[in-house]
Order: sequence, then structure tokens, then C-alpha cells
Amino acid sequence: MGVGAKASVITVALMALAVVCAGCSNVARQAISATCVQPNALDHPRGDRRPIDFSKLRQDAPPVYQLAARDVLGIYVEGVLGKVDEAPPVYMPQRWDQGESSGPALGFPVPIREDGTVSLPLAPPIVVAGLTVPQAEDEIRKAYTVNQQILRPGRDRIIVTLMKKRTYNVLVVREDTGSQQNFQAQQVLMQRRAMYEAQRIGVTKSIELPAYENDVLHALAESGGLPGVDTKNEVKIMRGAFKSAAERDEYLRTLVDPVTRAEVMNTGRKIQRIPLRVGPADPPVELTQEDIILGNGDIVFIESRDDEVFYTGGMLVGGQYPLPRDHDLDVLGAIAMSGGSVAAAAGGSAVGNRSSGAGLFPPTRVIVLRSVNGQQVAIKLSTKTAMLNPQERVLVQPDDFIILEYTGFEVAMNMLMNTVTFNLDVNSLFHR
Repeated sequence: MGVGAKASVITVALMALAVVCAGCSNVARQAISATCVQPNALDHPRGDRRPIDFSKLRQDAPPVYQLAARDVLGIYVEGVLGKVDEAPPVYMPQRWDQGESSGPALGFPVPIREDGTVSLPLAPPIVVAGLTVPQAEDEIRKAYTVNQQILRPGRDRIIVTLMKKRTYNVLVVREDTGSQQNFQAQQVLMQRRAMYEAQRIGVTKSIELPAYENDVLHALAESGGLPGVDTKNEVKIMRGAFKSAAERDEYLRTLVDPVTRAEVMNTGRKIQRIPLRVGPADPPVELTQEDIILGNGDIVFIESRDDEVFYTGGMLVGGQYPLPRDHDLDVLGAIAMSGGSVAAAAGGSAVGNRSSGAGLFPPTRVIVLRSVNGQQVAIKLSTKTAMLNPQERVLVQPDDFIILEYTGFEVAMNMLMNTVTFNLDVNSLFHR
């Protein structure tokens, strides 16, 4: 190749270089440097959150079982509820694990009514709500021997046992992926495809919780345990409908979260969120017994977090990846997660074998596109300096778009080296 041809090749290469350098860094010029951003100003750390004391999700049971509506008592009153000189009936529970008593019960089944009383022959309703079983027996004995004087004191045969504990029907809706093993296998598959798709298995389970076990912790234990890493770090409880519009409006006045307000208006239910992990900047979790006790018709909802993803592009293979739930992921970790290398030397490739066109000088400039209060913010950093300066390791947030690209110098050097290599190859071809 002659000198004129070589000059023409170099001229064309330089012209192309000028065009590329003029257009490839428009976003980079408008981006703010990571070193100019106050640490954590645009970040929401996850790794500093710690699990709450899970014992707060369990109600405090009284030392002795206290009766209430829908308990079923076994009652035997000789001569009144049962014949004289006849043994009281024995009740053998078929399922002791579903609200039945811990063993056999004596007497005839008598449910406690909604007003807390029991109705027995020849006596007015007897209030037993809030009493223990021995105390209820004393009240029934008093009704027949003192108040009504049907039986002689000291000659009566009255037996009261707890035949069946009251239960509360609760609906648990979970959007867990399934077992941890299946979740890990799915994560590997997602990374190979460079795409994140929710593979959760929705489970709806109706459970019966015995009295003093009708709380959030027991509901989770009965439905599969604590939420997995693919769900949000909270438990949402949807209470029964409000008694009146005034009660609903009063509750709405106490709400600050607009999402919860919208849910209340749409469902007509009282919505309560209980965080399972909190950080230093979060308000302390102060739960009352009313907050964690569940009643009939309550719904416990474990929601998926399939919307917590980030995206990659540029010299990284385009993809969509899940964010870790309980620890922080910075930009360098995100690049490594998507298959790139953050420590490639000159002559290596920052994107491994997953992309083409890598030059002698690997790309080192990273642009993070982030939505902040509805506005797009571009943050730029260098993988070289980020390895030395932790301030540049921006924490990845949901919906971030991470772009790896060449700097102007890297583009120029790669094009120059490619041009020289091309000329050497052409010269060697013509001199053979």
C-alpha cells in the first residue's frame, strides 16, 4: 500500500473518530459525577436493615385459659342436665390439633353465645365470658344451689369441662416462589437468560387458629413460615369491613401512606402494614396486641417484590436482573452480576465473551439512569476510580438502568490501534 493510501485510511479513521467522540458522550456530559453526590443522597440502603423481634408478632396469652364466645363447654348437672345415678357422657375428640381440647371431656356440649352467656335448663342465662373453667363451674353451681335453689348445696354433682376451644378463620395469601432450592434454581436460569421474570407460586390458604394463637406469627407458621427473599419485607393485614362510614373516615384521617389510603377506599377494609426489617432511619416498630391479633375474616397478605429489578445496556448485554432484598448491591456488583468485568486490564475485555467489538482498551465509564421524583437523573462514574473510592460505588435502586461505555480516550485509542493493525495486516498481505 502506498503512502497516499495509508494517509487516506488514517484520515477516514480520524474523521470517524471525530464523529463518534462528538456523539457518544452526550449523556455523559450532562450526567452528574458520583463524587459530586452526597453519599446516600440518591440511595436507599438495604444492608443496614435488621430483622425485628419476631416475638412481637405473637400475642401474650394469659396464664390460664379464659372463656369467650364460641367456646364449647362440656356441662353435666345431675338431675337437670343428665339423669340421676347415670354417668356423665364422655366426649372423645377426633382431631386434637384443630381447636379440640387436649383430652377427653365430660358432659353435654353447650356453646357460649355471642353475649358471653350459656343457656341451661331451669336457670336464666349465666355469664361465663372472661372466666376460667373452674370459675364457670362455680357460677353454674351458684345459679342452681343459691339463686334458683334447685339443688342442695354440698349434694350437687356439677361438672364443667372445656370441650372445644374457639377458633378464628383467617385467610393467608402468599406470593412466595416456593422452596428455597427452587428459588435458587430459578435465579440461575434467570441470569443465564439475562432476564428476570416472576416465577412465584401464589398460595391461598384458609386456616383455623385456636384462641390465643390467632396472631400474625402463628398464621405465618401455619402457612409456610416467614416470607422468603422474593417477597417484600412486610406483612399486610386486611381487616374486616368498617362498621360505618364514620369509622372508616376516622381511620383514614390517621393514615399518611397514599397507597394504603387508596387500598382502604377500594376494599372498604382496614389495612395495616407490619415491617419485618427496619433500618436506623426507620421509625421504631411499636406493635400493640390489637395490631397482631387476628379475627374472623382477616386476610394476611405476603406480597411479591417482582418489580424490584434493574436493567443493563451499552457494552453490557442487555438484561433485567433482580435486586437483592436484604443487602446492598453497588454498581460494580451489578456489572459483575450481569457478566461484565470491572478489573479488566488493557488488552482484556470488560464484558468477557458476552459481547463483540471489545478493543484493546476496555470500557470504563458507567452511566446510571435513575428516576428521582418523576425526573430522570444521570450519574456517571469510572470503574477504575470506583475500585479505589467507595464514594463512587453508587447503590443500585429499583428500575435503575446501568450503561457501560467507552470514554473518548478509549474510543480514540481503540480506533487508532485498530487502524494500525489493519495497515500492518494489509502491508503483510501485499508483501507476500
